[in-house]
Amino acid sequence: MELLTAQGILIRRLEFGDTDLILTFLTQKLGKISVLAKSAKKSVKRFGGILELFYLLELIIRPGKGDKPAILQSASLLKSFEKIRMNVIHTAYASYWAELIYHYIENEISQDEIYHLFVYALDQLNQKSIPAEVLHILFQIRFLNVSGYQPNFLNCNHCQKKLDHISGHICFFDFKKGTIVCPDCFEKERSNRLKLSKGTIKHLIWMNTHDLNQIKRLKYSSDAIDEGNHFLERFVPFCIGYMPKSLLFLKKIQK
Repeated sequence: MELLTAQGILIRRLEFGDTDLILTFLTQKLGKISVLAKSAKKSVKRFGGILELFYLLELIIRPGKGDKPAILQSASLLKSFEKIRMNVIHTAYASYWAELIYHYIENEISQDEIYHLFVYALDQLNQKSIPAEVLHILFQIRFLNVSGYQPNFLNCNHCQKKLDHISGHICFFDFKKGTIVCPDCFEKERSNRLKLSKGTIKHLIWMNTHDLNQIKRLKYSSDAIDEGNHFLERFVPFCIGYMPKSLLFLKKIQK
């Protein structure tokens, strides 16, 4: 059987028996794929200690046959993003992103956009060239876009008034409909929705529509960062239908 080659980031690692590991990678070519690494716990020499979370590896995989799992034949290190693991909050951010990918992305379906986003976010987090809180917003808003849950920030869901034509500085966000609601329509319905400033909404639109290489150019106020992440850390779990454990851990250590 022909061997498969791919570059992939390790997003999940589970012990299997006394000596083996079950590893899940997000790859550019094969999408999300899980493999069995035989004797990986017993023999450090075989994989050289590179089977760690967030490592970017060159993989050689023997495909599974029938009920048998795919086998990791060999791996070589491309990037370790080692500085991420030196900061517990940065590690928590990366763990949350990886958990979203693991639970939402389907197996063995190429996800080129999410792969490049994840590599970019890890690389910038490792270099500390963009504030971690800003990268957190970037990853979440673009994850929603790729996942088909892109929020409507352009106009009020009820009166269709465009964002720039909505009076005042505040809008509301309807989680169930995934859209903004202007203050006039909010008052009519008296619904319980999340309040969002128009400035924060414009930041989110900008980050979701511009080239990744332009992200560093935007100036972010602390209020916009805090409000953006507060919104996304509520809306993302709402969309995917569960609260990621890594997000709960992140919130705990941020207090």
